[in-house]
Amino acid sequence: MLYSMTGYGRVQKPFQDKVIVAEIRSLNSKYTDLRLKIPQHYREKEGDLRRLISNGTHRGKIDFSLEIRSSSGAEEYSLNSALFKKYFEELRKLQQELNTGSADLIPAILKLPNVVDTNTQELDPEEWQAVQQVAHEILEKIQDFRATEGAVIEADMLTRVELIEDGLEELPAFEEARTEKMRQRIYQNLEEYMSKDNIDESRFEQEILYYLEKMDITEEKVRLAQHCKYYKEVLQNSKTLKGRKLSFISQEMGREINTLGAKAYSSDIQKVVVSMKDELEKIKEQVANSL
Repeated sequence: MLYSMTGYGRVQKPFQDKVIVAEIRSLNSKYTDLRLKIPQHYREKEGDLRRLISNGTHRGKIDFSLEIRSSSGAEEYSLNSALFKKYFEELRKLQQELNTGSADLIPAILKLPNVVDTNTQELDPEEWQAVQQVAHEILEKIQDFRATEGAVIEADMLTRVELIEDGLEELPAFEEARTEKMRQRIYQNLEEYMSKDNIDESRFEQEILYYLEKMDITEEKVRLAQHCKYYKEVLQNSKTLKGRKLSFISQEMGREINTLGAKAYSSDIQKVVVSMKDELEKIKEQVANSL
């Protein structure tokens, strides 16, 4: 099963006279980028929460927020009056110096750090246990979300890999005609510079063999077919983390497709190669969002 890096989860759970509300969002990222927004009195548990969320999400740009609300909806706040007055006086002086008018400073000051604080108390061990339970529940939710998204991505990837394999099956039909066109082109070029009777047939065949060797795409087709097969095997295995491996395989697929294009010497083969490249780019886009 494939998991997407994009996910969302939200859990709201009552605890005594409070409500614990947790929310988590994740986006694609090469590494783990975790941002926590938690109450001030949970700072001592920030390390534990980080480990818990990181281990549960594995990879991605993660935003996790935790709120402890009063069940009655009435929160207690305190105003740091001394700090408020200091900000007010300093900003009013700046207004006078810059002659910016008499804008209302109060709303702006209330948004400044430490001016308004929620009254907090010491961390309750039972509350911390409840928060941990909520964290486990929200990790289950985001994994379910990622699994649903991942199933869609997996189906799309399989379709596109199969389209690349279909392109491989189209190539033999154009290879024989390509060889004959090359033979005719070389022969015509020789006739332009010397008479037909002066053409050394042995030398001509050597030239044909030289160009046929340069044009041979057998190895590229075999390797690309193997990469496609391996890609599907990795995609459908039971492991959770496979995005990086799929990325490496897709890069190898790209190398073989590019070499096919370089050796094409045929507009028909080039069209197939362009179609393969298009499908591979769409696969890479999906891989970038895979866990």
